[in-house]
Amino acid sequence: MERPSRLLLVSELRVRNSAYDVSLSRSLLTWKRRTSSPVYHPFRPSGCHSVSVSEILSVREEEEESGCRDDGSWKQIKESEGKDCRQAFTVLYVERCQQHRWRSAEVTFTCPEAALCQRWVNSIREQLAAITSRPKQLLVYINPFSGKRHGKRIYEQKVAPLFAQAGVTTHVIVTEHANHARDHLRTEAELKKFDGVVCVGGDGMFSEIIHGLIWRSQIDGGVDPNCADESLLPCSLRIGIIPAGSTDCICFATVGSNDPVTSALHIIVGDSQPMDVCSVHHNNTFLRYSVSLLGYGFYGDVLTDSERKRWMGPARYDLSGVKMFLTHHYYEGTVSYLPARGIMGTPRDASRCRSGCVVCQHNRRLISEKAERYQVDEEADRESEGEWKTIRGKFLAINAASMSCACPRSPKGLSPAAHLADGTTDLILVRKCSRFDFLRHLLRHTSKDDQFDLNFVEVHRVRRFCFTPRHCQSDSDLDLRENGKHQIFGQICRDHPACGCAPAYSSWNCDGEILTHTAIDVRVQSNLIKLFARGIEEPTVFEDLTNPCAI
Repeated sequence: MERPSRLLLVSELRVRNSAYDVSLSRSLLTWKRRTSSPVYHPFRPSGCHSVSVSEILSVREEEEESGCRDDGSWKQIKESEGKDCRQAFTVLYVERCQQHRWRSAEVTFTCPEAALCQRWVNSIREQLAAITSRPKQLLVYINPFSGKRHGKRIYEQKVAPLFAQAGVTTHVIVTEHANHARDHLRTEAELKKFDGVVCVGGDGMFSEIIHGLIWRSQIDGGVDPNCADESLLPCSLRIGIIPAGSTDCICFATVGSNDPVTSALHIIVGDSQPMDVCSVHHNNTFLRYSVSLLGYGFYGDVLTDSERKRWMGPARYDLSGVKMFLTHHYYEGTVSYLPARGIMGTPRDASRCRSGCVVCQHNRRLISEKAERYQVDEEADRESEGEWKTIRGKFLAINAASMSCACPRSPKGLSPAAHLADGTTDLILVRKCSRFDFLRHLLRHTSKDDQFDLNFVEVHRVRRFCFTPRHCQSDSDLDLRENGKHQIFGQICRDHPACGCAPAYSSWNCDGEILTHTAIDVRVQSNLIKLFARGIEEPTVFEDLTNPCAI
């Protein structure tokens, strides 16, 4: 049994017109209403409240008139004495709501003496100052064009006031063009001045941030990002996401909600969630980083088609999805992968990646032990994992999910049991099948059925994989097809799928961006970045904290 924390302060204070026993330890602030009747009233609201010190946002002293307005008798005493003193203080703290949302709540305590009030304020501030994980200075990038173009308003109205209350200073940059944030992080940003980077926007804006931050970390550390066999250096700064985009898949998969206030509060309390990142290369040339979805075939075609319809807004994805489903293209190629052996968890587990995930912790420890044993010797690591596996065939879709890829429209996601920080990605292969069977596969993303329990779908948990399309063995061939006479007939076939000629190649959808190459080499870089998040909390956490005095 865990030893209870030693109490730092215990006093009888008042909240509104009621007397409370208030106590402060290094881990908890608790206030319990004093009652004269020992009889239990089951329908009376609980008079006991508690909040973790780590989830206290700030404490402030109240002016005399606001601090004493709730207690008329004490106010009369103060007025008779004519003293100008502060005898009340307000604590701002995190309050949990439904659907994983957080809100800022506050409670005002009135003290009988000014000295006692000052003692409480100082003690709470000392405990908050001792939390070293909390950011004090943040670099904030706002994309004013993401989603419905509300990013700047969301930050100014919902996020900036919370940062100000918590004493977090910010340096805000409103981006003016694509890759503005990425280029600024790569070259100009003085990263040593900040405790973290925050992006206000959608998944595209987050992608900009990680591309700039990871590249800068490798250059500063002397690592060549273009080498596919190189183990990349983890970023020292954490990244915060204030959702203001169309889907905000990454925020939903790491917090459980696309709510700007919730994300801001996670940043303030200094949460930390490690995340794997996939580095994508072509012939030892770096292409992109991916944290959620790499999709070839169906999802690549949907993205390519939707890019021509950007004027439609988010509705373009639905239209392109229906169009690509009816087209029903399949692609031939070779997939080689390095299985993740000796780890905990499989892609078809019933368990999900949640806050404090045991699977992520176990596999992260396993990876670090192997790195020490082999001194990051890639060849030895490959031998320990076993030989590469190769699959050739015709595929409707080839997907690699480094997280569940859940979003409000698909709460389970593309791979429900994928983990954020276990050093692997789930490789999902959907072989050529009938249009009806493919529809069954797509519908299972929104149902409770096992979406991999289909004979034309296979899934593997891997550390690395490569793909080579059959009809386009090199990108020089691809360029010839695009620029030569094959392009004319290829376009006709794409526009008229009834002719039965399957196109030679698709495109890779890399976190919502189109890759310029089809043959790629993908490696999982374990725990490369950290977010200001803690993972999705289980519902039992909320139940325990609503009645903390039962602990």
